[in-house]
Amino acid sequence: MNGLAIGSCFVEHIGGWLRAVKFNLLLNPFGIVYNPISICRQLNLLLKENVYPLDQLFQHNELWHTFDHHSQFSGIDKATVLTNINNAFSKSKTQLKQADYLIVTFGTAHVYSLKNENHIVSNCHKIPNTNFDKQRLSVKEIMNAWTPLIETLKKTSPDLKILLTVSPVRHLKDGVIDNQRSKAILLLAIDNLVQQYDNCFYFPAYEIMMDDLRDYRFYAKDMIHPSDVAIDYIKEKFAATFLNVDSQLIVRKIEEIQSAVGHQPFQPNAIAHQDFLKKTREKMNALEQEFGIDFKEERLVIG
Repeated sequence: MNGLAIGSCFVEHIGGWLRAVKFNLLLNPFGIVYNPISICRQLNLLLKENVYPLDQLFQHNELWHTFDHHSQFSGIDKATVLTNINNAFSKSKTQLKQADYLIVTFGTAHVYSLKNENHIVSNCHKIPNTNFDKQRLSVKEIMNAWTPLIETLKKTSPDLKILLTVSPVRHLKDGVIDNQRSKAILLLAIDNLVQQYDNCFYFPAYEIMMDDLRDYRFYAKDMIHPSDVAIDYIKEKFAATFLNVDSQLIVRKIEEIQSAVGHQPFQPNAIAHQDFLKKTREKMNALEQEFGIDFKEERLVIG
């Protein structure tokens, strides 16, 4: 199973976990991105361009950036920045063509666009806010962007499944009321897409956080992001929704192996621990032989 995950920081949790349990998943090829218009633009670039357009690079505070990429791609040397961008671009373009599933997480309906250019950016790169206009997208604007994208994806990848979700992370810098309105717009837009296309599916991460985990003990110290306990709970719900029983069993076995690999013994040379490692290797061998799962990284840790 090949996949691509793109969107807000919440997709990093789901995508990172799927990669950890050996799904062939490429995660956020442009870096973290929050709004649905920028996500749509990034996917369209992967579908239509062979390399990332050179004219999109610009310099600010000594660093080269693009308005499509997270600052993790920024750097002092323009050639290096472009090389790193295009390496990720090429891998992602190939992965999208081969993907069986696409996971998308919308974070906010609030966007920033360059003044006089009507270009919604993924990242402002700490450029003064006087250079941008802020607005809240409408359901119609999101639909107008995503409808042609999904039509294109259905033609290029007829078997592709698109899993849509809204990040449970609250954007409180917009205020409590505006955050709720923003999330409501995203939810309505996704509902429209799911109703319209049979290859689109919705996972209620936002609702799980707001309803199942409504107590503040399920938030991190910043009281904005989900805690590790909350993320684990949502991952379990995700697995139960999209993975069959056999796949869930295999995932649990992989997680057991990874937990064993991460174990720090008091006496690493003790016979009991060496037997423990032997059994762990046997479990790896069994999954490798039956399903072709690669445990090279884990073997490097335990020897």
